[in-house]
Amino acid sequence: MSAPATMQATTHYQDLEFQIAELRKKVEELGPAQENKLSMIVFSGDLDKLLASMIIATGAAAMGMKVVLFFTFWGTAALRKANGDARGKDFMSKMFGWMLPKGRNKTKLSQMNMGGMGTAMLKGLMKKKNAPSLDQLFEMAGQLGVEIKVCEMSMDLMGFKREEIIDYPNLEYVGVATFLNHSRKSINQLFI
Repeated sequence: MSAPATMQATTHYQDLEFQIAELRKKVEELGPAQENKLSMIVFSGDLDKLLASMIIATGAAAMGMKVVLFFTFWGTAALRKANGDARGKDFMSKMFGWMLPKGRNKTKLSQMNMGGMGTAMLKGLMKKKNAPSLDQLFEMAGQLGVEIKVCEMSMDLMGFKREEIIDYPNLEYVGVATFLNHSRKSINQLFI
């Protein structure tokens, strides 16, 4: 091989090594791969959708997944204490508080509610079939380490105060960026 050809091959080889090193650096900057985690947005405040959210969450946690639930907009009403009352609210906040269910046991079905009859029928059927209630699912979720992140903006918009929210072992008030950070590292993301 001639000297110019050898120099050209060496330069080409060095270029490839440089490109490989640059690619490795970019991959390292991406950070760790996805985690065995479920990140779920709980947007709905309907009983059937809350049940589905909590059944999926407790099932995933029982399978060893880390679970992060982000309660936002109508979903936040399900986290209100049944007897919680906060003072010092403005008119709109009082109206939201009056119109939205006070806690998860006051939620209604999204379909076939039939003036509350459908909700009562579903709860009765669940009891008859020994299916866990929403209260039991929340208790199980707490025991399994399911994290609940409450959207601060939604709480502010609806006029909910922290003292109105249930006691839950893994509850935190956050912004959307915190949830998105969890979500981007999750192998599963759901919106209910």
